[in-house]
Amino acid sequence: MELSTTWSGCLLLSLIAGLASSLEITSTGPTSINMASGQSVKLDCQFSLAPEDSGPLDIEWSLVSPDNQNEDKVVILYSGDRAYEDYYAPMKGRVHFNSADPKNGDGSINLTGLKSSDSGTYQCKVKKAPGIRSRKILLNVMVKPSKPRCYAEGPTQEGKDIVLRCISSEGTKPLQYSWEKTSDTKLLPASAVMDPMGGTVNIRNASASASGIYRCTSSNRVGTEECVLNLSVTPPPNTPGIIAGAIIAVLLVLLIIAIILFCCCRARHRKKYEKEICNEIREDVPPPKSRVSTARSFTVGSQRSSLGSMSPSNLHEYALKPQYDKIPSSEEYDKPPSHAPLAPPTVPKIGGPNLSRMGGIPVMIPAQNRDGSIV
Repeated sequence: MELSTTWSGCLLLSLIAGLASSLEITSTGPTSINMASGQSVKLDCQFSLAPEDSGPLDIEWSLVSPDNQNEDKVVILYSGDRAYEDYYAPMKGRVHFNSADPKNGDGSINLTGLKSSDSGTYQCKVKKAPGIRSRKILLNVMVKPSKPRCYAEGPTQEGKDIVLRCISSEGTKPLQYSWEKTSDTKLLPASAVMDPMGGTVNIRNASASASGIYRCTSSNRVGTEECVLNLSVTPPPNTPGIIAGAIIAVLLVLLIIAIILFCCCRARHRKKYEKEICNEIREDVPPPKSRVSTARSFTVGSQRSSLGSMSPSNLHEYALKPQYDKIPSSEEYDKPPSHAPLAPPTVPKIGGPNLSRMGGIPVMIPAQNRDGSIV
């Protein structure tokens, strides 16, 4: 009985010793890695084999699913002395074995052009029957802070509270901000209060000494970026002077408007007055007489004057005068030259001495042209 017990104990010890000398993962690197996007990283998986491990060698890298209900995604595979590097479509062309022949004990892989979607837990599993070993590495791909924007919020005047802000639009959180003054004393004002997480500096009751060049640095675990701000604290404005100037300017504008309106009204009134005067003058002027009426008036007048100057003894002779002294009618006046009246009959002229002996009084008769006008 004691012999059988001793034999069983020796067999168990030999099995334990055999297992201890089988396949092992020898990597001792970090199990958590933080990298920036766009960079490259090496995931270490070194192993050693034992004579007892006589089966085919398989090396499998997979991205462990955070949900136990989903399957892990195989990223790269080595099996049957062949590497399958384009096994995972999102990492196609970006994942490779570190060694050209992983059988020599180097199952590490290299990831290039890291993306934030590459973050996760990676597991290296080495199988060579009867040995099986695995190792997990947590990869956190972070985005570097983008170049921050620095600016002053609020009026930069003496006696006012000035807020300096620094913001990075991109970057994996948590982001931390730090401010420093790079000019003069290179110290922040005594009244300044800085918020590292919000990226602000509140300068209370700012004075002229707060003016200068400030630098803000935005950082996370994978990178830093910075920006520069030139702060100029100005004296407070002369408020009463500004108010007085504004009042004077308003009064000048009103005065100019009043002058323009006055000139417009005066010009309009003058134009209206001149128009009325012109209308009055035109109403007082009689219309011009026609040539026919003028001829008639002169002919009739001359005849009347002739008749008035003649004595009764001369009336008979005047009645015997030809008809050309008669005022033509409008129809006769408008006749064409082809229908002109016949020449009056010739009457013998009576000289002045004969007229005196006959008892007549000589009268000068003004000459007339054909249309009846006095010559």
